[in-house]
Amino acid sequence: MLVYIVKRLLLLPLLLLVFSVIAFILIQAPPGDFVTSYVAELAASGSSMDRLQIDALRELYGLDRPGYVQYFKWLTRMLQGDLGVSLDFQKPISELIGQRLLLTVILGLSTFLFTFAVAIPIGTISATRQYSFFDYFFTVFNYVGVATPTFMTALILMWLAFSKLGITITGLFSPEFADEPWSFARTVDLGKHIWLPIVILGMDGTARLARILRANLLDELNKPYMEMARAKGMPEWRLIMKYPVRLAINPLVSSLGWYLPLIFSGSLIVATVLNLPTIGPLLLRSLIGQDMFLAGAIVLSYFGLAVIGTLLSDILLAWLDPRIRMEEA
Repeated sequence: MLVYIVKRLLLLPLLLLVFSVIAFILIQAPPGDFVTSYVAELAASGSSMDRLQIDALRELYGLDRPGYVQYFKWLTRMLQGDLGVSLDFQKPISELIGQRLLLTVILGLSTFLFTFAVAIPIGTISATRQYSFFDYFFTVFNYVGVATPTFMTALILMWLAFSKLGITITGLFSPEFADEPWSFARTVDLGKHIWLPIVILGMDGTARLARILRANLLDELNKPYMEMARAKGMPEWRLIMKYPVRLAINPLVSSLGWYLPLIFSGSLIVATVLNLPTIGPLLLRSLIGQDMFLAGAIVLSYFGLAVIGTLLSDILLAWLDPRIRMEEA
């Protein structure tokens, strides 16, 4: 098991290096750069800049250098712990991300726990009570959850809350607590608002994971070892939770690699619709304004989450299923 983990840890630096190249290529792919977007905004507002001023701005931000030079300078600063300065906000990127990081982590972890805490019981009940009322009910719920875009769910709930109750459900805080320092009252106010984004963000993942667990569990329940265990007198629910659920949950654990960054991004569109103060809307603004350093730092952090999620899923899979421990085979 230790060798299994060490081998994957040794791959992390190489993977992050490759992902840094991919992230830099992605943020450089659109035509133009930050200065181009800035000049276009000035033109839309009735202002203008001459060619000398534009060239001076590109030289100031290092945008006149070849792409590979910009990449190595960016990577060098990243390795030194310097994320750079946002071209749009004119603030250190670490400060901008730090302001939203805590709320992003709280929302991401809460949604992650909610998704698995709901998906596993739903999938288990649907499989063990096949063709019952509960199975049909959860099947319909799963189809609705998968088919309905999360941003559409957010818009519908916002409309219902405003039209029927006269309240707004955007954001994570009431207006009086939005810019206040952390306190017990602010934490309570966060708890009153955060449940709705958790449910909206977790609905799609819950439906998908529950369907996967149901299908795999149905396959496990019909295997010969189940009949043998029943013949030995093992209680049904103890038998189900000890063997088939442990094996059927493997695909859910393996999904951590792609699900973790998706949750922590706050489903970018949903976070924008609900006006959530997380990193997702910050990434959207940086991409629109071609703020390459801010966008690159956020995209690379999502790649890092994907790598960490994949590592965690590998470790959990090896712990749950001894067959995966290739070194011991």
